[in-house]
This record gives sequence, C-alpha cells and structure tokens, in this order.
Amino acid sequence: MTDSAEIAVEDVPHPIDTEYDTGRDNITPFGLDIHNPVFVISGLSIIAFVLVTLMFQKEATEFFGWLRPFLTSTFDWFFLGAANIFVVFCIFLMVSPMGKIRLGGADAKPDYGYMGWFAMLFAAGMGIGLMFFGVSEPMSHFASSMGGTNIENGVRTDWAPLGAAKASAEAARNLGMAATIFHWALHPWAIYAVLALALAFFTYNRGLPLTLRSAFYPLLGERVWGWWGHMIDTMAVFATLFGLATSLGFGTEQALAGMNFLFGWSTGNGAKVLLIAVITGLALISVVRGLDGGVKVLSEINIVMAALLLLFVIIVGPTATIFETMWAGGVAYVQEIIPLSMPFGREDANFSQGWTSFYWAWWISWSPFVGMFIARVSRGRTVREFIFCVIVIPTIVCVLWMGAFGGTAIAQVIADAAAPVKSAALELKLFQMLMPLPLSTLTSILGILLVLVFFITSSDSGSLVIDTITAGGKTDAPVSQRIFWCTFEGIVAATLLLVGGSGALTALQAMAVSTGFPFTIVLLAMCVSLYIGLRQTAKES
Repeated sequence: MTDSAEIAVEDVPHPIDTEYDTGRDNITPFGLDIHNPVFVISGLSIIAFVLVTLMFQKEATEFFGWLRPFLTSTFDWFFLGAANIFVVFCIFLMVSPMGKIRLGGADAKPDYGYMGWFAMLFAAGMGIGLMFFGVSEPMSHFASSMGGTNIENGVRTDWAPLGAAKASAEAARNLGMAATIFHWALHPWAIYAVLALALAFFTYNRGLPLTLRSAFYPLLGERVWGWWGHMIDTMAVFATLFGLATSLGFGTEQALAGMNFLFGWSTGNGAKVLLIAVITGLALISVVRGLDGGVKVLSEINIVMAALLLLFVIIVGPTATIFETMWAGGVAYVQEIIPLSMPFGREDANFSQGWTSFYWAWWISWSPFVGMFIARVSRGRTVREFIFCVIVIPTIVCVLWMGAFGGTAIAQVIADAAAPVKSAALELKLFQMLMPLPLSTLTSILGILLVLVFFITSSDSGSLVIDTITAGGKTDAPVSQRIFWCTFEGIVAATLLLVGGSGALTALQAMAVSTGFPFTIVLLAMCVSLYIGLRQTAKES
C-alpha cells in the first residue's frame, strides 16, 4: 500500500512496465462480469431508491422540492467557482507544452474521423438539452430572470441587467443570449473535457483501466484498487444515472408535449411511462448492436437531422435578425462572461442560483457519462486538438443553435407581444416557435424525432459507460449487463417523473444536483492528478 504523500511524478505507471488486470476484483455469476463491489453496491442502491421513492411518494415529492433550492442557493459559490477553475485549467493545458501530447502515444492514429467524432460528442453531450432549452432558455432570460416583461416605447422598464437602469429590447435580447450561451458553451464543455482528458490519458498513455479510479493513481497510488477506488467509481455511477435520468425526463416531457400539440395525444403518467418504455426498448436494440453499429450510426443520423432543422429555421425565419442575434449574442457573451461567472456580488440571485448553480451541477453529474464516452472515441488526438475540439467548436455550434432558435422566438415576441411562444410552457416553446414558419407540422415532427433519437443515443451510450465503470474498466463486458443498466435508466427516469407529479422536472433536477455536488470535489482533485501525469509525459518527450 503506497502512501499518497509519497507518490511522485515518476511513480505514475507506464503501460510498458505495468500491467493491470481489470478483472482482479471481478466475479462472474451467471455469465456476468461484475466488478465487485461497485456493481453490487450501485445496483442494489438504485433498486432501493426506486422502491423507497415509489413507496413514499408524498414524502419523496416534498424532499425533492426542498433539495434542489437548498443545494443551489447554499453552494452556488462553490459550483460557480469550480466551473471557472475547469475553464482556466483547460485553457492552460491547451496553450502549454503539454498540449502537444498525443492520447495513445506519439504514433497513435484517431479511431474516428471528424464527422463521426463530432456527431457522437453532440449526441452524448447536449443533444436533448439543446432541443429543450434552445428556445425556452433565451426566452426565459429575455422575459424574466435576466429580462423583463414590460416594454414602453421599445424600452424595458422592469429590468436592471448587470447594474443598468433600463435596457432596450435589443439589449435585452443580446444579454439574454449571452446568459444562454454562458450555460451551454465554455464552462460545461470544460467540465466534460477535464474528465474525458484524464480518462483518455491514463488509459491510453499509462495503460490503466478505463474507469474513474484510474485518473487518481498519482494521488492515491495502489489505493485506487481498494475502497477509495470503489467509492469513486460508485459515486460516478450514481452521478451518471441521475444526470442521465434528468435529461431523459426533459426529453420525455418535450416529446409528449409536441405529440399533444400536433395530434392531441395524452401527456399523463401512463403516456410518460409508455414513451419511456418504448424508447428504452429501442435503446436496448442499439445497445446490442454496440458502439459502432448503434451509437455511432444513430448519432450521425441525428446530427444530419439537426443540421437540416437548423438550416431550415435560418433560411425561412427572420434570417437577418438571426445572424444579428448570433453575432451580437456572441459578442455580449465574450463581454459579460466574467460578470456572469462571478459567484459573489450578484443582485440577481435567481440567475446564479436558479439557473447557473443547477446547470453546473447537472453538467458535473453528467461528466462521468459524457467524459468516459468522449474518452472512448478520442484516441489519437493531441491534448491541444482534443481541448479545442471539445470546448471551442461546441461553443460555436451553441451560438449558432441558440441564435437561430432563440433569436427567432424573441423576434416573434418583439414583433407581437401576444405571440403564443411567449406564454407557452417550456417544453412547448420549440413547437410554438415553429408554428408561424412554413411546413410547421413537418418541422415539428422532425423536432420530435430529434428528441427521441437523442433520447435513444443518450440511454444507449449511458448504459455503455455505466457498464464499463461497474465492470472495472472493461469495454467488452457481457451485453446482459448493459441491458440491465439501460433498463434501470428508464425506470429511474419514469420513477422521478411519476413521483414528481406537477413538479416532475424539479424532482429530476434535485437528484442531478445532489449527485453533482460531491462529484465536483472529485473533479477538482482530478485536475491535480491529470496535471501530474501530463507534466511527467511532457518532461520525458
């Protein structure tokens, strides 16, 4: 047993002199390949959570209603400060000499081309989120937490953005877009990048198993194979499952709202359970087909459909206004990123606590899932290329997407204060925005299909990631284990939606925040560990 204080840079293992048996603690009952005790603890805990929540629905509803606001209001400074650290750390790695290190060694070649790589990044990283919040969040910031609701002679009279006394409708739009981009650009993708880079580096350059504990070898030494490692991996399973359930819940609410809007279909509990069951069944088919035959194919299909919908809105919508919104919103984001990032001195507590704290906790709870998935498909990239593509390019796409969808909706409201998109529920705003445009029924159906396919790819790739963690880093564990996790992802999402009732999304968000809080500490420690490993490799090259 090695004391962590004695772990020096030179002690980080190399694949050429150390072999790690990913099955050292595995047991194989009934043909399974289980990493004991991570699978057992996490699996039984999830089953117990579902049963207890369903047995005590009233108490669970009250608890979820209290949990999210408590965590986001009490620890907003912690979430905001940590996210800022992740951004600065990624920028430092990208511009430092460590940026030239190649994941997998100097001669490694990328496993996937840019098209397939980017498609999988977006499908796993924020597919459902962009569909749900692409219209609703810019509208929300424009009209409430960072915007106002009253316009007199083109000037908003009930909003003081960042200390200003009044703001024109145009300024309100630009700052609303800046706030939206802030939640979907550099900060969340820096969170993903830190974990993904750490896993990829210690797996491909140091020969360690593809699991969370491996990233802590410089800090914990051989203790990563004991209970310290078990706790890290188990925490990652909880964070992944509840973070994923939150996104699946958003997707379910939006898809059902769209179906009800177009065809009058029910949006009740039975419909929610049925939709989750159908989509989970389709995800199981993708799970059986594997990464290349399932997730990769669906991700590429989805990226094409998303691009078509984006181009359609830009072309038939208020094109000049959309491009103006993209540019002005992007500029406002650059100008306001520091004030928006500050955890102290904000007059608008609703924004920092109700929006930003939740978002950062949600992204962090998703980071084991997205980070491990990105690591699996990123062998052969340099650190600099990896960070640039994982952070900067998604930021650009975010500006385009939010500018097109959010900009179109805001333009409709500015032109007509009674526009339906203004008062529509969050999950319905996308479809209300599309209604005034040509071919609205067809594009709304396309939007529903996008949500559903993102749903499938998220569930599929999430089950692959959880299975890898609970199998001790193995990527070829029996398919039956992936089926187990894929099934329970759907069950957890359905449970939280049912128990939450009218506050279903609050219940989902509460669980994402509760797992994101402790995992923030894990990610901060991971930055230190990753720096130690990269510094050694940079010295040797």
